[in-house]
Amino acid sequence: MRPMTLKSSIILAMLSFSGIVPAQAPPELQAKLNSEIKHLESISNNSQVVSAVRAYNSTPASPEAKAMTNEKWHSLSLFDPFVRAIAKNSLSGYLKSQKDDVVSKIFVSGADGGKVGFDAKTEHWTHEGMPKHEVPMSGKTWIGTVKLDDSTGWQLIQVGLPVLDGKKPIGSIVFGLRADKLR
Repeated sequence: MRPMTLKSSIILAMLSFSGIVPAQAPPELQAKLNSEIKHLESISNNSQVVSAVRAYNSTPASPEAKAMTNEKWHSLSLFDPFVRAIAKNSLSGYLKSQKDDVVSKIFVSGADGGKVGFDAKTEHWTHEGMPKHEVPMSGKTWIGTVKLDDSTGWQLIQVGLPVLDGKKPIGSIVFGLRADKLR
């Protein structure tokens, strides 16, 4: 398993002790969002998701993954062999099959925030240090604010859930939900 960095340990401690709770959706969306989160938990706890994250965490990172930064990741095309290897893995195939009219994006990160699988290339290689990853790594659900997604043009609300191995968070899964479909 990859060790937690000092930075992510400090952020996790600050979240745990500060009483920060996930952002709340507007009241008109909250009931439908709560219902959708129950469904999304079944995906985050799926054995294929848990197995892929467990394998990612227990395998030494490749030289490419060790050298990857968010800036470098952002500059890579969809046809880059490193990107394609993740995009074509079995977890990514499973995630693509879970999209519907509400779920427009899904990505899974290992304990270190690096990508394990996704339905489409993400903007960031790692979400380490960001609430959408760190809150789920503390075992809690993170709910973002409704924002315009530049890649789709839709108003999305992101929800981050822990990927649990038993009761222990080993990674995070983030879903982009279409706000217009939750209304």
